[in-house]
Amino acid sequence: MSAPTIHSPARLAKLRRIWALVRKEGLQVLRDPSSFAIGIVLPIILILLYGYGVTFDVKHVPVAIVMEAPSPDASELAAGFALSPYFDVHAVTSDAQARELMLERQVDGIVYIREDFARQSRLGAAQVQVVLHGVDANRARIMQSYAQGALAEAAVRAGDASSTGPVNVQSRLWFNDANDSHYFLVPGLIVLVMTLIGATLTAMVMAREWERGTLEALFVTPVQADEILVGKIVPYFLLGLVGLVICILAARFLFVVPLRGSLWVLALTSMLYLLVALGMGLFVSATLKSQFLASQIAQLVTFLPATMLSGFIYDLRSVPLFVQVISYGVPARYFVSLLQTVFLAGDVWSVILPNALMLGVMAALFLVLTRRAIRKSLA
Repeated sequence: MSAPTIHSPARLAKLRRIWALVRKEGLQVLRDPSSFAIGIVLPIILILLYGYGVTFDVKHVPVAIVMEAPSPDASELAAGFALSPYFDVHAVTSDAQARELMLERQVDGIVYIREDFARQSRLGAAQVQVVLHGVDANRARIMQSYAQGALAEAAVRAGDASSTGPVNVQSRLWFNDANDSHYFLVPGLIVLVMTLIGATLTAMVMAREWERGTLEALFVTPVQADEILVGKIVPYFLLGLVGLVICILAARFLFVVPLRGSLWVLALTSMLYLLVALGMGLFVSATLKSQFLASQIAQLVTFLPATMLSGFIYDLRSVPLFVQVISYGVPARYFVSLLQTVFLAGDVWSVILPNALMLGVMAALFLVLTRRAIRKSLA
């Protein structure tokens, strides 16, 4: 007996059932304003909020410059800070005044130029003390590097080679010549948005069907678990693609993040991750059967790990080893690496292929687990 072809009655009936389920779920999406709010409005809000509200760039840092004895050399050094776009200079005449400004948080740094600076500079032993507000350690480290740059520029203008030595160091930032933190943040932001869209859209789908009793009506039909799974995923997958397009357009034209890789690589890997997020949300929804509980658990197991354990904000190489091990089970880790590579470095296949493979495995795993959960419910 030959295998059934695509035109066999059984296969055609299966396709008709899938189309009916997709159409039914699509109409549900169209009638539900919250689906459009999550799939379209939420990405716009998040990308504007995070894109403009979160930045690692430090500019216009207020600093007090204490010049104990004015001299051409001291003025040249102070000009190095005044001409820098990273500092706003407040000239003061005493140590006490500078400390008071620091305590009141009117300045975040103090530069002490001693009265013997000119004489020591000619002897090649000049010292400048820079005191920084250290409550935010990361910000303080950035300000320290900017202050060292301003001091080095002042030494070059003054012709003082002793402070820089005989070697002229020329540094360059690969993949981010503009030194703009948006280049790093926006790809990670796309990961957060896609995680939130995928998990939130589907976290309550199956649970809502259970609470409303509509799944019981499916039990008396020939519908199968895989058909329900396809019918649930397709409409939300298409809606998630709309959110993805919005994110990519915002990254390219609103935040001017370069796309050095292929658009088709970006699209395919993003679709893989969207399937992972949808699968996670559906699995939680099919397992818990409660909209409130499913929504809370979905946020706990998707959005929070995507924020904290994906490398979006923190360098995972700097966290404890056991946290690094846990992060390998977070799908967002692989998507962050993919997006940062495709956007900033290009089609680096040694990075793209392993991460895309992991996303493919995770997508298949969650879809299989969801299918089993649905089949168990229908049994």
